[in-house]
Amino acid sequence: MVDIKISGRQVTITDSLREHVESKIGDALKVFDIKPMSCDVVLRVDKNRSNPERRTCEVTVFVRDSVVRVAASSADLDAAIDDAADKLTRQMRKYKTRVVDKRQRVKRPEPVVERVADLADLIEPEHVAPEDEDALVREKYIELRPMTEEEALVQTDLLGHDFYVFQNSATGLVNVIYHRKNGGYGIIKPKSEGADE
Repeated sequence: MVDIKISGRQVTITDSLREHVESKIGDALKVFDIKPMSCDVVLRVDKNRSNPERRTCEVTVFVRDSVVRVAASSADLDAAIDDAADKLTRQMRKYKTRVVDKRQRVKRPEPVVERVADLADLIEPEHVAPEDEDALVREKYIELRPMTEEEALVQTDLLGHDFYVFQNSATGLVNVIYHRKNGGYGIIKPKSEGADE
């Protein structure tokens, strides 16, 4: 069984809430017998009372050298947990088909990476007051690791982000891959990496 670390922000973690998370999220993870794997679940209630779906369940799964992240919000915390479990099942299937199955076909050695310490603190959204919109409200440090553009795109999908910063394994330079609003994806590269203009 995967160890599920549960924490609450503005929420008291009761025994029944813990059992519900372990049951639903545990079932979503049980399907894949992948080691090493650990899971962090953050349950929180936003302070904005005008938001009808202010109860959120964020799930972050550390599996081998990847991070899979989902979040779901609802008026009811149990419903948010159920929605997050459904999303997690889909993301884990995507992880298996895109990453695990591909590795088994390619048969290359796995890179060794360190686990990001307490990623849950990095994924909680910041609320910025309107008068502070131009203020720098967060600073993140990331560990760049060499990967192909395709691997970076998979990481973008697994994390549910619009973009992903990575070190291009072909050039050794930092690139940013992003999803375009009209479909497809784009990549930002240093001018020195592209053709001379």
